Amino acid sequence: MIFRQFLAGGLLAASATLLHAEPVTFRYAYQGGLNSLDPYSLNETFSLSALGNVYEGLVRRNAKLELEPALAERWEMLSPVHWRFHLRKDVRFHDGGILTAEDVVFSATRVRSQGSDVGTRLPAGTEVVAVDSHTIDFHLTSPAPALPAEWETWYIMDKEWTEANGAVPVTSASSAAPGAAALKANGTGPYRIISHEPGLKTVYGKNPDWWDATDGLPDRVEFSAVTSGPTRVAALLSGELDMIYPVPVQDIARVDQSPSTQVLSGPELRTLFLGLDQSRDELLYSDVKGSNPFKDVRVRKAVYQAIDTGAITSKIMRGTAEPAALLVSPALFARAGEFSRLPYDPEASRRLLAEAGYPDGFALTLDCPNDRYVNDASICEAVAAMLSKVGIRTRADIQPKAKYFGRILPTGGYDTSFYLFGWTPADFDSLSLLQAVAMCRNTATGEGAFNIGGYCNEQADALIRQLASEEDKDRRADITAQIYTLLNGDVAYIPLHQQKLAWGVSNRFHVEQRADDQFLFRFIRQQ
Repeated sequence: MIFRQFLAGGLLAASATLLHAEPVTFRYAYQGGLNSLDPYSLNETFSLSALGNVYEGLVRRNAKLELEPALAERWEMLSPVHWRFHLRKDVRFHDGGILTAEDVVFSATRVRSQGSDVGTRLPAGTEVVAVDSHTIDFHLTSPAPALPAEWETWYIMDKEWTEANGAVPVTSASSAAPGAAALKANGTGPYRIISHEPGLKTVYGKNPDWWDATDGLPDRVEFSAVTSGPTRVAALLSGELDMIYPVPVQDIARVDQSPSTQVLSGPELRTLFLGLDQSRDELLYSDVKGSNPFKDVRVRKAVYQAIDTGAITSKIMRGTAEPAALLVSPALFARAGEFSRLPYDPEASRRLLAEAGYPDGFALTLDCPNDRYVNDASICEAVAAMLSKVGIRTRADIQPKAKYFGRILPTGGYDTSFYLFGWTPADFDSLSLLQAVAMCRNTATGEGAFNIGGYCNEQADALIRQLASEEDKDRRADITAQIYTLLNGDVAYIPLHQQKLAWGVSNRFHVEQRADDQFLFRFIRQQ
């Protein structure tokens, strides 16, 4: 009897151990696809976060977005223009190669090479030097007090592996011929790539040799691109998927009320805005010939005042967005409350168009993605209808993000006249945003690389350069306010709103949601 009880107890314990040891798979879907595994191809939050599970930067951010050591265990500023980083000595790439300073130097060269979409991670003119096998110096041409703030998504690549695989050239977002780094990966992160079908599905396996703790992480993660919102929701509710994002705004209550799922929601740091081509002498996609109406601030103001952001946030976003007066989230700029939107006023728009010499309006194309931002296609259709009512006859050209970004970004030659865009500052400050989208375009320095419309104000540029080297908090706020005053006065862009995050998650798992909308597997735990 005792033997039988002991045997039964042993079998039950063994069964429980085996059950606990079964591999855990986490399945999730996003509205768009992961097209390239090259970590320098596309400066887009979803792609960067998907690759941030495979590759790592010298630094990283925790769930609260606080900066912490990653591949670099420590660093110091030896002078305002001289930084030193010390690498961990126990880090290996997925193929077994050891991380060294030469990999960082190589990555600094590659990230600034032709085709890279993230070259602005390093200030122009920065010299990167290997002091020894695990120490790197960064010599700057001017002070940059927040130098590593954006480096979570400057991913370090293996020099030896990249060269051996013929993957040194960066596969740009506009390239139709993917290079080796676009199809396979070799990072240092918590997950390796098991398989990758561009734009469709990517399977990750846990890296048992990761330098950080992997206890409790899923053994396998499967990502699928599911464009249809109803299909994503149905798959989550049926248990086929463990997470989806974004949850369509009309389905948030339904998902949150399900006994097997919940919605993680919170403000996002991204701002959506409209950009206008202000650089070409003639718009590419308009019926106005021989001139560019967007060079006239009255026309830009007319576009702004024809858009009813209140209707967009209430009817299209169903209250899950907040109209924006600036290009940056109020959560990232304490003085944002000092600024307000131009009022919605269609009559004023018509008067401004007439004053500018367009009493009958003109025709225009608005370029938009349909799988990047929450309800992006619907937003663009609404904007097109609003503009058409004041005489700017607007057609919304809506495309998948792979094609869309391939056209409008620098590698596509800024092929647009009017476009929808969104930005989350990687440094969680206004500086990186302003350097990227507000400065006059300069291919030599990388300034204004994402200034797709070619806006240029030298006074704003001088202030942004001043901001880059200013350390005093109050002075930084003053300079930032001056810059936004100039941008708003010029109607450099037309801010729309900050959308809210909505991730649908199975109750089987706990997931940390970051306000920058990056989904990182190291924050997943089985319940």
